[in-house]
Amino acid sequence: MAMTLRLTPEQDRALALLAQAQGSSKHEAAVRAIASAAARLLNDEVVAQLARDLIPGRTNLEATIRQARP
Repeated sequence: MAMTLRLTPEQDRALALLAQAQGSSKHEAAVRAIASAAARLLNDEVVAQLARDLIPGRTNLEATIRQARP
């Protein structure tokens, strides 16, 4: 589904910096940010799996967090 995302110049700069840090396009950075935020806020396995698929290293990070918990 197509969607137009209107950003302020400051938001566009933040997205550009995020994309640069990830080594990705601004589109991919936005998609990853959405998946990551949804996974943090929602207790939904489908969303969590989407985040694991889209964000490199997320599976390893989750395993590390689980091991650190008492």
